[in-house]
Amino acid sequence: MPERSETESRKLLRRLRDSLAGPGRGQERLDRIVRLIADSMGTEVCSIYLFRDPRTLELCATQGLRAAAVHQTRLRLGEGLVGRVARTGRPVNTGNAPAEKGFRYMPETGEEIYSSFLGVPIQRLGERRGVLVVQSKAARQFTDDEVYALEVVAMVLAEMAELGAFTGEGAALARPHQQPVTFRGATGQEGAAEGHVWLHEPRVVVTNPVADDPAAEVARLRAAVERLRLSVDDMLAAAGGADKDQRDVLEAYRMFAHSRGWIRRMEEDIALGLSAEAAVEKEQGAARARLEHVPDPYLRERLHDIDDLSNRLLRLLTGQGRDTGAAMPPDPVLVARNIGPAELLDYGRNLRGVVLEEGSVGSHAAIVARALAIPLVIQAARITTEALNGDRILVDGDNGIVHLRPEEAVAAAFRDKIAMQTEAQRRYASLRDLPATARCGTTVSLVMNAGLMADLPSFVGSGAEGVGLFRTELQFLVRSRVPRRSELAALYARVMDAARGTRVVFRTLDIGSDKVLPYMKPQDEPNPAMGWRAIRVGLDRPGVLRMQLQALIRAAAGRPLAVMFPFVAEPGEFHRARAMLLRELDRAASLGHALPERVEIGAMLETPSLAFAPRSFFEAADFVSIGGNDLKQFFFAADRENERVRRRYDTLDVSFLSFVQHIVARCAEAGTPLSFCGEDAGRPVEAVCLAALGIRMLSMRPASIGPVKHLIRRVDLGEARAVIEAARTAGEPSVRPAITAWLARQR
Repeated sequence: MPERSETESRKLLRRLRDSLAGPGRGQERLDRIVRLIADSMGTEVCSIYLFRDPRTLELCATQGLRAAAVHQTRLRLGEGLVGRVARTGRPVNTGNAPAEKGFRYMPETGEEIYSSFLGVPIQRLGERRGVLVVQSKAARQFTDDEVYALEVVAMVLAEMAELGAFTGEGAALARPHQQPVTFRGATGQEGAAEGHVWLHEPRVVVTNPVADDPAAEVARLRAAVERLRLSVDDMLAAAGGADKDQRDVLEAYRMFAHSRGWIRRMEEDIALGLSAEAAVEKEQGAARARLEHVPDPYLRERLHDIDDLSNRLLRLLTGQGRDTGAAMPPDPVLVARNIGPAELLDYGRNLRGVVLEEGSVGSHAAIVARALAIPLVIQAARITTEALNGDRILVDGDNGIVHLRPEEAVAAAFRDKIAMQTEAQRRYASLRDLPATARCGTTVSLVMNAGLMADLPSFVGSGAEGVGLFRTELQFLVRSRVPRRSELAALYARVMDAARGTRVVFRTLDIGSDKVLPYMKPQDEPNPAMGWRAIRVGLDRPGVLRMQLQALIRAAAGRPLAVMFPFVAEPGEFHRARAMLLRELDRAASLGHALPERVEIGAMLETPSLAFAPRSFFEAADFVSIGGNDLKQFFFAADRENERVRRRYDTLDVSFLSFVQHIVARCAEAGTPLSFCGEDAGRPVEAVCLAALGIRMLSMRPASIGPVKHLIRRVDLGEARAVIEAARTAGEPSVRPAITAWLARQR
């Protein structure tokens, strides 16, 4: 870039800084800024549009357009050239604006006499605050240098807006991080919580976006980059024993830390007048903006690497580490872009709720949140850029909604909801020691799902009659290495102790798909949910499965043992796994170890194919458990990780219930005990329908046992089955309307 352009840019940024440091309210500062930019850029017009709300831009200051249009002219996101810049996050540069596709003429502004148009987004870390526009009468394209310089100016404006430099009257000039904001995400774990924000990654605040001495700033940047590179090298050295794939990831990380292009772009930003911190943040924002338009998972992961490296570099430059000295509030709600299972476990049950920008219903964090019974909302876009430590926050895990800094009326209504849920839980507690016996005399056994020792304190209070599913993979997911057999045996023994003599069904390792071990080579599969996972991994790599079976036998030590193999798609898989367990029992006997009092060997029915297995399979299995979550996704061909399709298909769809009824009949024919495990088992209406079809054991999260028991005890399952049959005979696609209406009539 020519030295003249660099000098002019630095001069403009210094004048901006001095103007912003001067006295005056937000509107006065904006008015000074547009005059200053128009003068420096040699244009007749400079205008600043800021977001009034997430979908509306408002003209907040102008030099050259009619003054009466300020705070009157508004554009929807995507409307006109200004709206296009705001929507795409990319500049629009044209010498003939009226001829440009999407041009929108706003007569109140008087802009019809200006041909040339350059608009750039005002954004910080990918979060768009508005649009900066310059216009001129002469028809000309602005040069690349001019576009770049204006982007640098816009970035500084975004930083100053973040610091509250433009606050004043009106929504568009409201002080940042002060207004109520609602985020609509997706449910990761049901429940409601009120508390105060605790950021997993505290925000780095750049207070000095403009610098006077480029050489000194470049030196600061290079010194920080060198420290960053050394820290990455240390990470690689510490991972010396890691497998090839882990080292490949860290090598890619180091490659970005040594990227000459990344460093060069930041040095060019400094030459234009930015401080080292602001230059890093500008490139980080550009990476985040690109991230939105990259569908390829590999490239997205690499852009995440740049984002993470930028955060590390910013902390080195500013000295703002993760430990900010802030005290965790007594009612913390964790807010993060994403988080691993081990990190979430470190916080433990201290958290009231968790909100993530990313994540999925089957992610490791969601699994741990469910185990800890912590309300979780996922995919709450941009919440980490809006939330501050200590902000009041309401988490509605049932509906996937988060209220940040809520108005008092919203908070009051939310507290009423929590109070009603608390009162309901008190009513359910009175049923804790009573059986789930329907009015017709049929008793349904209600057992709980678990996966961590942290689950087990809920056992007694929930009224569960046992553990219908203990997910053994969580102990593998939260460690950086394969657990030892002795460690697993001790854990499984503690689980049995906590269950107080009731039945515990241990599901063997269900890894693959969305559950990839940190020390396991990830498989490049186009559809991992239907790929190399669960029992397929155990049979192909029998070492870990054998070790796990040995640990379970040792843990039982004379007590009953129930083992269930996951994701069995055809009988041969079950027979091979069963034979492996029987061999380990013979081996334990030959070594003189205490054997379980009795052993039950079962299978999880999660694939439609197994429902049509020969009768010999059902006779060989000591029990069968329907894995409702997976079975439903395969039955409807609807990925449960895909929010677009997973909610389209109803458990109470007549075709799905008919299929469940077929499974009930197959098990009854062979005399094989059957249970249903999954989210739907813990939903009272669905639970009643499953019980009406003949399922006599339901496994669910502990908090669901009370509501399910309460409803089952109020109804006659024979009548419920008649309602289901009537809806089916009438050709209804779902029995939900009919069963809901019938339940409303029950007392």
